[in-house]
Amino acid sequence: MEEKTIVCISCYYKGYDFMDEMKNLGNKVILVTSENLKEKNWPWHAIDEVFYMPEIKPSVWNLDHLIQGFSYLMQTRKVHAVIALDDYDVEKAALIRETFRIPGMGQTTHRYFRDKLAMRQKAKDSGIHVPEFTAVFNNDEVNDFIDKVSAPWVLKPRSEASASGIKKLTSREDLWEALKNLGEERHLFLLESFKPGDVYHVDSLTFNKEIVFTSASKYLAPPMQVSHEGGVFRTKTLGRYSYEFQALEQANAKVLSNFGLMNGATHTEFIRSKENGKYYFLETSSRVGGAHIPDLVEASSNINIWREWAKIEDALLKGKDYQIQKPTGYYSGLIIALIKDEKADYTKFESPETVKFLPIDHHVGIVYKSNDPDIIQERLDHAAEKIHAEMLNILPPKSKPTS
Repeated sequence: MEEKTIVCISCYYKGYDFMDEMKNLGNKVILVTSENLKEKNWPWHAIDEVFYMPEIKPSVWNLDHLIQGFSYLMQTRKVHAVIALDDYDVEKAALIRETFRIPGMGQTTHRYFRDKLAMRQKAKDSGIHVPEFTAVFNNDEVNDFIDKVSAPWVLKPRSEASASGIKKLTSREDLWEALKNLGEERHLFLLESFKPGDVYHVDSLTFNKEIVFTSASKYLAPPMQVSHEGGVFRTKTLGRYSYEFQALEQANAKVLSNFGLMNGATHTEFIRSKENGKYYFLETSSRVGGAHIPDLVEASSNINIWREWAKIEDALLKGKDYQIQKPTGYYSGLIIALIKDEKADYTKFESPETVKFLPIDHHVGIVYKSNDPDIIQERLDHAAEKIHAEMLNILPPKSKPTS
């Protein structure tokens, strides 16, 4: 089968398994990444060429320079696919595809998977439950919204991949002060109703518009809480025959169908309102979930989302069919926290259910697996208590853990 050239774009250190699998499948892999990631442990055995971009600020490159550099690259190389490995890179990849007419998601569809205002409007227009929201371009529209929708509200960045830029506001005065402080960046935010409830994530794979794999999980501490207060990040998978899983599977399918996703990996979040029990769409992204969620998914299902995504892209490029193996039905749990020491002492966390200790500097990270969901909950609770008592760094993390 003919070798294809895949350009992977990433401003974070991630996607090791994707690039390794692409090379295993007989393709040429080119990596474009940030200059400050030169020393990371990339899968150099799988990377044929690497190009570096300086960062203007964290995760941000000069897009004009990126296009100029890609134009130079294209003069002597036939590029068949451009893959964004991180949420921050979706926009970059879409711009390259549009400019050089490379197949894949273009700039129109990419907005539904990157711009939170665009995705909320699309969801609302598609009949999908979404918290009440408004753009903040116009003062009268903002006042009309806060007259109709009672506090608290959340002011969210439209294109931020984590919860770090979100502000929870409880009064009109605080809101207008926050908008004033945004200055020229005000248009980059949106305002929505804050709905207390349980937050879930659905991680899935799609091939030719068909969702071929779904994993649904429940956060035990909402990402916004962990991001703002520090603390312990925990999530656990749901049983495939549970009501929660089935409701989330249907909600996820409705989102991806209406948003026009054709192929690839997605990470989508929902909240179940404490007030009425309904599932509300929060956000989606056309990428593999971060914060080591792929390790959680693989422990429960034996499906490596990174490698399966590579197989999907390879099948599309070579006109082959794609089949995914039947997932296993284990329960799994993931816990990550910022700690005082550079390296975690994992001896106190060993157990029959421990699958993996995650090697993240200044963090503790553990993946558990069991046939019994109650045991997973017990392990997560026990680990959280020990981390809080002995290891936790109370300062909020400066950057998200990446996978």
